[in-house]
Amino acid sequence: MAGGSDGVLPTDVLLGAVSGAHGVRGDVRLKTFTEDPAAIGDYGPVHTEDGRVFTLKVTKPVKGGMAAKLDGVTDRDQAEALKGTRLYVSREALGHPSDGLGADDDGDEAYFHADLVDCVLVSEQNEEIGRVTAVHDFGAGDLLDVLRSDAEGAGKTVLVPFTRAVCPEVDIAARRIVCVPPVGLLDEAEPLEEELGEGESRD
Repeated sequence: MAGGSDGVLPTDVLLGAVSGAHGVRGDVRLKTFTEDPAAIGDYGPVHTEDGRVFTLKVTKPVKGGMAAKLDGVTDRDQAEALKGTRLYVSREALGHPSDGLGADDDGDEAYFHADLVDCVLVSEQNEEIGRVTAVHDFGAGDLLDVLRSDAEGAGKTVLVPFTRAVCPEVDIAARRIVCVPPVGLLDEAEPLEEELGEGESRD
């Protein structure tokens, strides 16, 4: 797989997003995109798309992610106001993913989970298939969780094997992955179920 030109990666890497408040003292719930969810607090201060900077301290695992404290956020209203906020670090803070996804025996062409989240999946004809929302490993290899946007599958999700055969081109700088889906893969997509927050029900 090919990364960015000359190995240059974007300055900012998406580590997670605030999915809501946790408790009444300003803690937030985070949806994390790091391979180890608790590691989201290991890379120093995080910043937002509008330039705010937070020191982040993970407190405990919760359903759907991690609970954390962001400095300066002291009550539930402030935490709720951050819902949907994406949290980034500079690419340099992550180092080189020598043992990451896609690494070969020489440690080349490897990617962090956070590198792949939010990348657009396209066909060999450059037609958009969908966007990567998460990366999973259930024991049989890495899978890209893709929310489809193509006409046939819009609003459905599909798990795409992250292999050289299925994803022959990866351009992290352009946030783009070329996909050659196995026969029948896109016929198996499932409708996306809306994620339930704390205290919500299906009724």
